[in-house]
Amino acid sequence: MLPATTRDTTPWHRRAVRWGQTNLTEIDPIRYDGPWWREHWKRTSIQGVIVNAGGIVAYYPSELDLHHQAEHLGGRDLFGEIAADARADDLTVIARMDSNRADERFYIEHPDWFTVDADGRPYRAGDLYISCVNSPYYDEFLPAVFREVIERYGVDGFADNSWSGLLRDRICHCPHCRRAFRAVAQSELPRTHDWDNPVYRQWIRWNYARRLEIWERNNAIAHERGGEHCLWIGMNSGDLTHQCRNFRDYKGIADRTELVFLDSQYRHAGMGFQRNGEMGNLIHGILGWDKLIPESMAMYGAGQPSFRLASKSEPDARFWALDGFLGGIQPWWHHIGAYHDDRRQYRTAAPLFAWHKDNEDALVDRTPVATVGVVWSQENIDFYGRNRPGELFTLPWVGMTDALIRSRIPYLPIHADHISRDAERFGLKALILPNIGSLSASQLDQITSFVEGGGGLLATGETSLFNEDGIRRDDFGLADVMGVHATGSHHGSDRDDRASWDEWGQHTYLRISPERRRWVDGPQNGDEPDGDLPRHEVLTGFDETDTLPFGGRLEVVQVAEDAQAHMTLVPPFPIYPPETSWMRYPASDVPALVLNEQPGSGRVAYLAADLDRCFGRSRLPDHANLLGNLVRWTTGNDTPIVVEGPGFLHCQLYRQAERLVLHIVNLTGHEVGHAPADHLYPMGPITVTIIVPFGSGDTVDVRQLVSGTGSSVQVVDGSAKVVIDRIADHEVIVVAAGNRSSG
Repeated sequence: MLPATTRDTTPWHRRAVRWGQTNLTEIDPIRYDGPWWREHWKRTSIQGVIVNAGGIVAYYPSELDLHHQAEHLGGRDLFGEIAADARADDLTVIARMDSNRADERFYIEHPDWFTVDADGRPYRAGDLYISCVNSPYYDEFLPAVFREVIERYGVDGFADNSWSGLLRDRICHCPHCRRAFRAVAQSELPRTHDWDNPVYRQWIRWNYARRLEIWERNNAIAHERGGEHCLWIGMNSGDLTHQCRNFRDYKGIADRTELVFLDSQYRHAGMGFQRNGEMGNLIHGILGWDKLIPESMAMYGAGQPSFRLASKSEPDARFWALDGFLGGIQPWWHHIGAYHDDRRQYRTAAPLFAWHKDNEDALVDRTPVATVGVVWSQENIDFYGRNRPGELFTLPWVGMTDALIRSRIPYLPIHADHISRDAERFGLKALILPNIGSLSASQLDQITSFVEGGGGLLATGETSLFNEDGIRRDDFGLADVMGVHATGSHHGSDRDDRASWDEWGQHTYLRISPERRRWVDGPQNGDEPDGDLPRHEVLTGFDETDTLPFGGRLEVVQVAEDAQAHMTLVPPFPIYPPETSWMRYPASDVPALVLNEQPGSGRVAYLAADLDRCFGRSRLPDHANLLGNLVRWTTGNDTPIVVEGPGFLHCQLYRQAERLVLHIVNLTGHEVGHAPADHLYPMGPITVTIIVPFGSGDTVDVRQLVSGTGSSVQVVDGSAKVVIDRIADHEVIVVAAGNRSSG
């Protein structure tokens, strides 16, 4: 917590780390219990509130004729009353907007301000009409609302979760869009979603640019009327594919904002809690590690379906929040409506927020420590992923990063434009490119320079096979680096449509070289290879098998002379009936894993077999273990921590002034998550070895912030070893300098 004298001069967006939001509904003006909510603010130690102001619904008596006032407002100024209470409690006040839709009355007055299809039919969301980002609704009406709210209430800023307008899956043909696009592209609007059409690709980029214009314009209005620290902050998603569908350029936004309001309230079906911490790290990577990322965390029963008025189970809410803390995210409780029959949701935030307050100094203002960077970009999701981002981007990304978490290897999401900068800043030893198909010439140059400078690389699938527009190259852009050349052919499928899988085509295996089964207990038939040759270290742990299950897509490549294939494809054979399930062709020369080491350069691994996607889909431990081995090999086994013990533990290390902070979240039993979490599965003991910047013989002070224990540990060979007896849901270890040795 900042001292009072410092807080007086520190902008709210640098000091408000705990937030609360009662998302008002139209009936709330007649049932809002102000004293109870003020007590809840105090109970949860929040420093800022987000209060519904206007947009679709106004919660104050607006003088704008078409600004729909809440049905039960009855002349009351509910927004003003809540804002005044918050000011009295020394809280930051953010006016919430929901501003991309309007009612029929508004539409009748200004039909050209709303989105329409190619035949002139309006796009609607329920009974509301969707406004167009290129119309006076955004250029005139919304700015008038901002000015009215600032002048009346002196708010600190605005949040808006629907600021970016129509999603990408629909094309607006209103007169404003037709005119604006023609002026930029000298072409008519595309009528279909055709990624091979350069006009459509230009429409995609034009839409992104317009959202950045809106961001800049709204902030200019906020600054003009409310001062330099009055900010307009459009909320952003915790899902990159959702950001793409909304034309929200995360990197462009991060370049233009002082903080991110993260509208990522819960995990979706099949999503593990670790995605929350990962997104915190990803956003910090483009925003800056000295800035804040408050996240709307639903206390209600979000899920499929979304039970808006029911309480979420406490373990589910806790895990989401705790993994957010691991990723540098700040907590923000969120309730739909101001009155609930299900009162259980009110008790969840208080212990979480109390712990956060007590340990705030270890949770902000820090930089990550990791030797591995996993590369991403929205251009890759858009122009390579196109209509299949889940299969081409999400599954490989989730499979690769979950394998890293499973192996307790800390990693950082690295934007493809920031590779050189971040590799130097964080001292990265290896880059991972999980099927990053689209890479620009500049991005290729950065990767090549990294490897030529001694950095390791793990690339998979179609990485670098497409340019920034998603146009296929004749060969991999990284062919010389990876030691392979594309042939234009592949085996198997990358589609995640299990109902349509061909059971023969997906029943494939990978053969490990050299084969070892002659020296492993089991039946012998006399034709086993007899060469007693050692295997490469990336194959550690597979001593008793010569094959691994596969069942995915494999790129057919030509291997350079100085590279070596250590795994090959076993062609498909029947699954059913069992009597036919035997290998017709037990081996092939089709490479699946290629390793390449050049003098003076880093270690390079290329997986033609999409084991990252396979693990993201099927969760076979063999795939995760091999991916972990490959990453360790590319880094030269250089990792800042070693965590030993049972469980699925999400680990992230930070450096903070003169100390190290290690987060461990115990996600055992919730690695993927198909149902709301309702139980904890305590793990332990856990032994943690941390590389520390102190000499051997020195001692370091170790505090465990959850268990409340402390100890002094001697540094041995540059590292400190800490034992955690038991982890329920999480532990945070702080390591600071103790006594220095006299020698």
